Amino acid sequence: MEEAMSARRESPIACILEPFSPAERARWEELGTKWRASVLEIRELPDGYALRIPSDAASVLAVAEWMTLDRVCCPFLGFALEIEREGGPVWLRLTGRTGVKEFMQQAAGR
Repeated sequence: MEEAMSARRESPIACILEPFSPAERARWEELGTKWRASVLEIRELPDGYALRIPSDAASVLAVAEWMTLDRVCCPFLGFALEIEREGGPVWLRLTGRTGVKEFMQQAAGR
């Protein structure tokens, strides 16, 4: 099992948009713009970032749909959507291997 994991080739740390149809790319861009504008808080993690988003259904669904598209063009990213109990906050965690955090900083213009 360990050998199979080490034999697996890692994808480059780069967004690859070719798999998207024009409609998928437009939807990915629309969703990304929408949820990024609604970020309430950003926490730095050792291997990425946690972004707190509004907890309303529309925001959660937009992020979930964006994640399903983004994992196609950015397979090097790990995604986790955490919805805390009792109406608590909603966090989108974007993480990855060495170099991914720096890529996210550049992509965000930091």
